[in-house]
Amino acid sequence: MTYKLLMGLALTLLLSACSQQTVRTDQVSLPLLTGWHDGEKVFYITTDASDREIAKQKNANYAPRLSDAVPNYPKPPRVKTALERVYAFPHGEQQRSVFASVPAPLGYQSEDRHYSPLWLMYVVTWAEPSQAYELTSEEAIFEAQDQGLVTIKRTQVVLNCPVVAAPH
Repeated sequence: MTYKLLMGLALTLLLSACSQQTVRTDQVSLPLLTGWHDGEKVFYITTDASDREIAKQKNANYAPRLSDAVPNYPKPPRVKTALERVYAFPHGEQQRSVFASVPAPLGYQSEDRHYSPLWLMYVVTWAEPSQAYELTSEEAIFEAQDQGLVTIKRTQVVLNCPVVAAPH
């Protein structure tokens, strides 16, 4: 082999070795979503859903066993269990879900005994979609329901959506 050919081959091997990317297994990227809690924006991730279609929409794991956490009785709004309420707006009147609780403060120092990353989905439907406005708290949803503006329907869908950031 000639010197030029050997150098060309060496350069090709070196460049191909340098261009290979290493996959880090100690980090992953998850989509950060925005929701509401008591009039404040919160940020969360969705990792699992008990409903296959919702898991597909959220790019989350399909985890049907999460539905085993749903109690056999309707969960009254202010009674806390391992499942917390999350309110979704399936007809697009509102893009952000409303969470009933968030950890306060975020992290290991949280004192909030109501927060759980497991959510039972409640669907909020406007009686007149053209009159819809942004609802930013559970209380605002209850007020809209009392006024006959929305209906709230409990589903069997359980989501694992940890809140990862919230203003304080």
